Amino acid sequence: MASSNQGNQGGKSNRGFASMDPERQREIASQGGKAAHESGNAHEFTPEEARVAGSKGGKAAHEKGTAHEFTSEEAREAGRKGGEASGGGNRGGNTQGNQGNPQGGSR
Repeated sequence: MASSNQGNQGGKSNRGFASMDPERQREIASQGGKAAHESGNAHEFTPEEARVAGSKGGKAAHEKGTAHEFTSEEAREAGRKGGEASGGGNRGGNTQGNQGNPQGGSR
């Protein structure tokens, strides 16, 4: 019986999505995602759903040994960027911190 992948020597499909180069696949997938959002069919994660999904992914990566282990310098840099992105700094409005007053707050 003849193979359905005749002429395919490299083991890669010569039909459909699998035959396309990765850049073209990304392009098409991006168009699909944009269309789903425009039509209102795309799932929009709540912050809680995103937290749960991220946690599952992180746990799986650690179990497989593929998770990135941050150095203290990388963690410091990531925290700094997050602070800047969130509007930065102290949200309480006291930019001087606790300086000079053991009870905290202003003198």
